[in-house]
Amino acid sequence: MLDLSDIHPLSDFQRNTKKHIRHLKQSGKPAVLTVNGQAEVVVQSAAAYQALLKDRELLDDLRAIARALDQADRGEGRPVRAFLKELAKDHGIALK
Repeated sequence: MLDLSDIHPLSDFQRNTKKHIRHLKQSGKPAVLTVNGQAEVVVQSAAAYQALLKDRELLDDLRAIARALDQADRGEGRPVRAFLKELAKDHGIALK
């Protein structure tokens, strides 16, 4: 969620870039930049962005797991052993 108290005109960000970057790094939160009073862009530190990407990847993984569990509940799919046997055969791997 964006902190609505961290909204700045783009012109102020341009004039005081170093100060804003220090604040972004310190807070770890994004800031909204406005043009003519309208929100135009959101800026954040590289570390905060990396954390956001990591969280997004985790969310994507959780959604995939939820879809797989739903498919299993509906009786779709196939047993893991059957899949592994087929995969091994396709790649010329002998299973014990």
